Amino acid sequence: MVIVSGVFELEPSERDTFLAGRSDAMRRSRAEAGCLEYVFSADPLEPGRVVLFEKWESSEALAAHMAGMREWPRPEGQPVRPKSSSLVRYEVSGEQKLG
Repeated sequence: MVIVSGVFELEPSERDTFLAGRSDAMRRSRAEAGCLEYVFSADPLEPGRVVLFEKWESSEALAAHMAGMREWPRPEGQPVRPKSSSLVRYEVSGEQKLG
């Protein structure tokens, strides 16, 4: 299993526009083979922060997702650009339910 975690820092006034522009990407990604979870989410405490969480069955599924993203149409108009972003990939060797 592979987990991708990311953080995007934006102008607080642009966060909702940034998230709205990611709805199609979330739908497409969730429909891909091997996608277990894919969500962009507003941080409820930091108005200029968006968190990305992805969970994939395998490295191959993530690689196919990354390759396929190059073919996606780009949104029209001026896209919101984050001030900064950080994405990290984690290789998971096992999992255990909490609680």
